[in-house]
Amino acid sequence: MTTAVQICSNALLMVGAQTINSLDATDLSDRQRICVNLYPMIRDYLLTSHPWNCCRKRATLNPDATAPAFDWSYSYTLPVDFSRIDSIGQQADGIVDYVIESGKLLCDEPVLYLRYLWLNQNESQWSPLMVMAATMTMKAVLAYPITQSTSLEQLIDTELEPYLRKARAIDSQDTPPQVLGDYPLLQARYTPFGDPGF
Repeated sequence: MTTAVQICSNALLMVGAQTINSLDATDLSDRQRICVNLYPMIRDYLLTSHPWNCCRKRATLNPDATAPAFDWSYSYTLPVDFSRIDSIGQQADGIVDYVIESGKLLCDEPVLYLRYLWLNQNESQWSPLMVMAATMTMKAVLAYPITQSTSLEQLIDTELEPYLRKARAIDSQDTPPQVLGDYPLLQARYTPFGDPGF
């Protein structure tokens, strides 16, 4: 089962440093202190940088009691674990217009079908590719603080992007491409001019 400590320890090994046993000890070593400070930021960056399958959730929301002052009919309070929107509405709904203001989602839908990304901080639920992406990102971030070598930091930075690109691409393959709905504009585009139904 993957943990934050394992990710940080493997990243430390990759830059030639000793591993750590904990991220919550009272007497922190320099390596632990660096990981405690940097890992949460790196983890949350990674989680929000791509719509990972393990970070997707669905929710059906009811509108708030108070409607927006103007422009929109309904206001919705976003889930407490909300990170960013994946999509809104059911597949048959087509495109739903909305805006997010001050932690509220405003739209004209009387019921909100929300697919969103959340900060899944349970590393044991991550895919192996995502764990590797987190480890390589930590390796890049730890390179200079641990070794004080700018050349090593630059070398690791050039290695990082291919790992991230591959992890995101493979994760995306588990989600089929969205199919455009039955919109009048599409019908007009693909209907012959001679068709009486045009």
